[in-house]
Amino acid sequence: MNAKQLLIDSFHAAIAAADPLKILPAHLPRHPKGRTLVVGAGKAAASMALAVEQHWPAQAPLDGLVVTRYRHGLLTNRVKVIEAGHPVPDEAGEAAAREILRAARGLAPDDLLLVLVSGGGSALLSLAAEGLGMEDLRAATRELLRCGAPIQDMNTVRKHLSAIQGGRLAAACRARVLALIVSDVTGDDPSHIASGPCAPDPASYADALEVLDRYGVRAPQAVRAHLERGARGAIAETPKPGDRVFGRVENRVVATAQASLQAAAQHFRSHGVAAAVLGDSVTGEAREAAKVHGALARQVAAHGEPWPPPVALISGGECTVTLGEAGAGRGGRCTEYLLSLAIDLGGLPGVHAIACDTDGIDGTEDNAGAVLAPDALARAAALGLDAKKLLAGHDSHGFFSALSDLVVTGPTRTNVNDFRAILIA
Repeated sequence: MNAKQLLIDSFHAAIAAADPLKILPAHLPRHPKGRTLVVGAGKAAASMALAVEQHWPAQAPLDGLVVTRYRHGLLTNRVKVIEAGHPVPDEAGEAAAREILRAARGLAPDDLLLVLVSGGGSALLSLAAEGLGMEDLRAATRELLRCGAPIQDMNTVRKHLSAIQGGRLAAACRARVLALIVSDVTGDDPSHIASGPCAPDPASYADALEVLDRYGVRAPQAVRAHLERGARGAIAETPKPGDRVFGRVENRVVATAQASLQAAAQHFRSHGVAAAVLGDSVTGEAREAAKVHGALARQVAAHGEPWPPPVALISGGECTVTLGEAGAGRGGRCTEYLLSLAIDLGGLPGVHAIACDTDGIDGTEDNAGAVLAPDALARAAALGLDAKKLLAGHDSHGFFSALSDLVVTGPTRTNVNDFRAILIA
């Protein structure tokens, strides 16, 4: 059994289970009496739009606009695809969001607004609330990314700085709204995926301020002042649960991390390896999550409990990396997890692992993640690399790049969060 290839193939099985071209057609509605406007945002937006085009009746009116990350576009005919900045928003995303909002406002009651939502949409669908500008959103986003807050807290803030998120897109039109959602958020709550452009928002301006204070976020003064005005009631809140606008809105999650983890588990089982799904909602600091999983792997390897080898321990979710003052080397949360796991296992024989982001991009690099072999620390030491020092400086990319153990897929055009598997052989 080639452990490395088995792990990489399990990752591809997880991606395939979230491929919009395969899963979206079954969820498409009947075309309405009027026209259908397709809009959307996220790393899966282009593949979702293409899936709609391929399965929509040729005679039924269809047009629209979706925005995706740079290098994530696809060639489409009826729905325009715009590429924009992620994870920090830019003017291209702003222009696309403005056009999406304008088009949604022009729909009639007999029309359909088909919204394609996926992870990354919070940055890509960036249209600042009145009184704020793109530089305010960019600065606030950078600070939120640095502070280590989970995505739900980050999006609580972003929804209250936006003119289109937090249910405002759905509220802007008179047509029926169907949002098809590829979830990259633990718990699969539509209000947090891409900051919920079509979902009721239970959070408040006061909640957003509390997030800034809890994580010590140094937001621009204009951002804090905006949130404070909202908390005083001087700015209208986002649409809330129970608002009548959502009587004509459906948010439907069509792809989840759990489904992808189960697909990977089946892949292992088809190769004679037992599989245990540890959960689809693992969060917290990546390096600390790795220590917990490392302890479990040692228990399995040494005592055959709670599962006898060979077994793959599979998990999903979205961990965080808090940079602080320790440095900002290259790498994302998946390779940071894997480097921490390598140090924790200390070269334990027979234990291999993989950690990759299902969107194909770990952090801001061009790799999805990496694979870990039992001899990784020894090979790194032979090259003069200090694993602990690299982890302290958040330079996990440098570690795995030197070992030629990065996993590079290119953009997958889907996103159901991180995929991790530890194979105890």
